[in-house]
Amino acid sequence: MKPKLPKGAVKPRAAVVSMAPYSPPTGGRLGKLRLDFNENTVGCSPAVLAALRDHLTGEQLAVYPEYSAAREEVARYFRVSPEQFVFTNGTDEAIQVFINTYVDDGQEVVLLKPSYAMYRFYAEVAGAKVTEIAFAPPAMEFPLDELLAAITPETRAVLIANPNNPTGTGVSEAALDRILRRARRAAVLIDEAYYEFSGVTMLGSLDAHPNLFVCRTFSKAFGMAGMRLGCLFSHPVNIQYLHKAQSPYSVNSLAVEAARAAVADTHYLENYVTEVLAARELLSVGLERLGIPYVPSSANFVLGYFGKRAIEVRDALRGRAILVRDRSYEAPGAVRITVGTREQTARLLAVLEEVLNP
Repeated sequence: MKPKLPKGAVKPRAAVVSMAPYSPPTGGRLGKLRLDFNENTVGCSPAVLAALRDHLTGEQLAVYPEYSAAREEVARYFRVSPEQFVFTNGTDEAIQVFINTYVDDGQEVVLLKPSYAMYRFYAEVAGAKVTEIAFAPPAMEFPLDELLAAITPETRAVLIANPNNPTGTGVSEAALDRILRRARRAAVLIDEAYYEFSGVTMLGSLDAHPNLFVCRTFSKAFGMAGMRLGCLFSHPVNIQYLHKAQSPYSVNSLAVEAARAAVADTHYLENYVTEVLAARELLSVGLERLGIPYVPSSANFVLGYFGKRAIEVRDALRGRAILVRDRSYEAPGAVRITVGTREQTARLLAVLEEVLNP
């Protein structure tokens, strides 16, 4: 239902009026087992907390952010030059800046579905013509041939999550190369939010494809969702244009200090990822034992098919302080479960068995 404007109010743009609102259910989650938003379930590196304590001073907060030192250190971690990326206020701003830089009203944007809602959100805000290619249930394999066929000379931008959210399915570098060559007249964004759990990246192809853009986030494996920090990578010339479309201080100073500490503590990250990969296998085996079909995942979550009991299962788990995400509104019967530690996964599976077999 569209809100009724008060008398004398200015009507928003048509593209905004026609959009469906996006309202993620994020209230009251602290203190529960958070398996609903694909966050790090144990928290960030202790080195990040120490860096925040060291830099949380009155003077630090009174000064506009300075990015030079953090840019150098983060660039070394990602094995790119400082001129090949911009810091962004989470992946969301990376998507917004990408769309704002390359897409005009009425131009075609090609997306996949189901996928991360912000791709369509920012494309619609820009007034773009959105074409969506579907992952086919139940296997949810990447629809490469269908996507290639949908890309035309009129396509202005293509946005792909690899691995995809919420399906967890990934696509190879070779397939992405084919997409980039097919879409050589379009800007192509590869969202690698879950790279740490898949190991497939296009960062090494930035020089080979001048139309390639890659984004990464510190919200998932690094455990810094509350800091709202991401990176958007591309050819240095493209980065100059992205800078022009971005607010100069959209990333706060504490976030970049946290990033410096996070990329320095590679031991913490490697240990956490190793634990999640082991827990992902445990979850997959557990779902098989319970007779729950699922999509094999390359990310830190698994999409399971609970049929008509999807909402019931979500609510029953919530009653036991375990949060999972219902996705049946876009994949019938589907519930997305974030992979935590092996201990957390064992707890989930025990409660899930009680819910399914009371």
